Order: sequence, then structure tokens, then C-alpha cells
Amino acid sequence: MTELTHLNEKGEARMVDVSAKDVTHRTARAEGFVAMTAETLALIETGEAKKGDVLATARIAGIMAAKRTHELIPLCHPIGLAKVSIEIEPDATLPGLRVRATTKVADRTGVEMEALTAVSVACLTIYDMAKAVDRGMRIGEIALVEKRGGRSGAWRAKAK
Repeated sequence: MTELTHLNEKGEARMVDVSAKDVTHRTARAEGFVAMTAETLALIETGEAKKGDVLATARIAGIMAAKRTHELIPLCHPIGLAKVSIEIEPDATLPGLRVRATTKVADRTGVEMEALTAVSVACLTIYDMAKAVDRGMRIGEIALVEKRGGRSGAWRAKAK
């Protein structure tokens, strides 16, 4: 594909017409991380953060964000998500938390933006809930890892 699909022949923004596309099962996976001090990670893991359960709140925020992606990203289609899952795992090598989202749908358009939005908002929620103790946290490498379904088929990011 060599053209930008969200621009018409005049270069104006447009919502892509997907009405002629087949409904297919589509899946997307995205990931990112929040790097923080080892002390902040320990505080989150032990559940002692003053704002409450950081991991549970970030999971819910990610799921809610995926469901509202079409309201946040101007040219995204509203789709009936069949699944949104958020996995958050501690990573002592960062130190910090790795966030992964999986989204699924049977529709005429993909779910990549929903997976990316879920990861982004989950990471932002982690930052918000722990910023009182660690303003130096970094959110990084939010990326699509894999997508399946649709006309373009399967795609997987190259290993780093």
C-alpha cells in the first residue's frame, strides 16, 4: 500500500468507506511500558500505592479506552469489540511495568487502533496513580506487535 487512505484526492481528511469490505475476524496486539524506580515498582507490586490498586485500575482504564477509541481518534470507525484484554507484568530490568493489550472483533475494519489506545491509556493511568512518588517515570515503545484478519492478512512486527 503506497497511499494514505484517510486523505482524498485533494489531500483532505476523510473517513474510509469500509461498506464494501467483508466482515472478518480480526485481532490486534500492542504493547508498551512504564519505566520507574525500583522503589515505585515495589510499591505498586505490594499494593501500597496511596491511590489504590494501580494494576487493576490500569486494566480497567485500558479496556474502557479501547471501547472509546472512535471518540478519541477522529477518523476511526466505531466497532463492536468482541474482546479486550490487558496484561501488565513487572519487569525488573526496566525497572517498571510492561503493558500488553489484545483486541478482537468481527467487522469490516481492523482493531489496531483499539489495541494501541488501550496500551496508551493503561500506561497513562499507571503514571497518574504513581506520579506522587515518582515524577520521573517514562512511558515508552508503544507499538503494534501483531495483527490478523482482513484483506491484508497477518502481520507481525520484526523482533528488536
